[in-house]
Amino acid sequence: MRTMKACVIEGPRRAAVREVPVPEPAPGEVLIRVERAGICGTDVHIYKGEYISPYPIVPGHEFSGTIAGLGEGVSGFAIGDRVTAEPNIHCGRCVYCLTHRGNHCENWQAVGVTRGGAMAEYVAVPAANVFRLPGGMSFAEGAFIEPLACVVHAMNRLRPSAGDRALLFGAGAMGQQLIQALAHAGVSDLTVIDISEDKLAMAAQWGATRTFVSGRFDEAELLGEFPRGFDIVVDATGLPQVIEQALKYLGPAGKYLQFGVTAREAAIRLSPFDLFQRDWTLIGSMATNDTFHQALQWAKAKRIRLEPLVTRVIGLDDLPRLFETGASPEDLKVQVQIG
Repeated sequence: MRTMKACVIEGPRRAAVREVPVPEPAPGEVLIRVERAGICGTDVHIYKGEYISPYPIVPGHEFSGTIAGLGEGVSGFAIGDRVTAEPNIHCGRCVYCLTHRGNHCENWQAVGVTRGGAMAEYVAVPAANVFRLPGGMSFAEGAFIEPLACVVHAMNRLRPSAGDRALLFGAGAMGQQLIQALAHAGVSDLTVIDISEDKLAMAAQWGATRTFVSGRFDEAELLGEFPRGFDIVVDATGLPQVIEQALKYLGPAGKYLQFGVTAREAAIRLSPFDLFQRDWTLIGSMATNDTFHQALQWAKAKRIRLEPLVTRVIGLDDLPRLFETGASPEDLKVQVQIG
């Protein structure tokens, strides 16, 4: 039996790198030798015991690599192909799959969430979920396609209009992609709030028209400049206290997008009268929804710049320690070099 190194989350706040069997690709699956894997907030929630994953689990759902094996019946791919993969596995038969809402599949599975993931030397994935990397695309960019596909789904849900005034909380790796997407979508004013001056400087490069350091700006001044509030407010932090603050800035007939992932038990206070009287639209955006192809096209055309968002690369052996201590507040995307 062949073995490989993998980071295994054995229970809440317990992770270790150890030898595990190399997965055998089932019929219709491919075996991918992982090169790069990105660390997502969902991985951290799994580590902390705040998500739906079973234990033990090998996490990792943002990844790229090369095909190392083909299961029975697989065609259209060859050993050595450079690929990435959609981690969400839909049944294709339930009412949600049949109505283009596969991210709510009643039989949903996900690589790195409900089954073995890519924080390992090898991962097995259904061939239907595998996408070749365009020529010239790096493995770092390839491992960023899943988060970008989440942004595509969010933009499909939000549907900003030309000239909208937008306010975004959180200029991390996901926030930076949303900033670029909103700028390309034609919003006029794009105000970004974050705790990091460096992240705000990058936000300004991508199209933010004004930036504020969280806790160091005058709310009255911002509301004075936008007395009617904003047409779009986006949370990319997942912090309940930030979400409550963000809703205060939403103007009449405005659209609020909840993009950041909170802990499952998190709660906020919301005035139902404000929701009614101000004619708000509240939008959630969960994962991807058949948006991998669009994300690849965006990345290939450099509409959304991804590699500058990778601020640190670590080895697989360093991963348990990073889960334990957390990433630096100045980090955007941390990726694991595995290949």
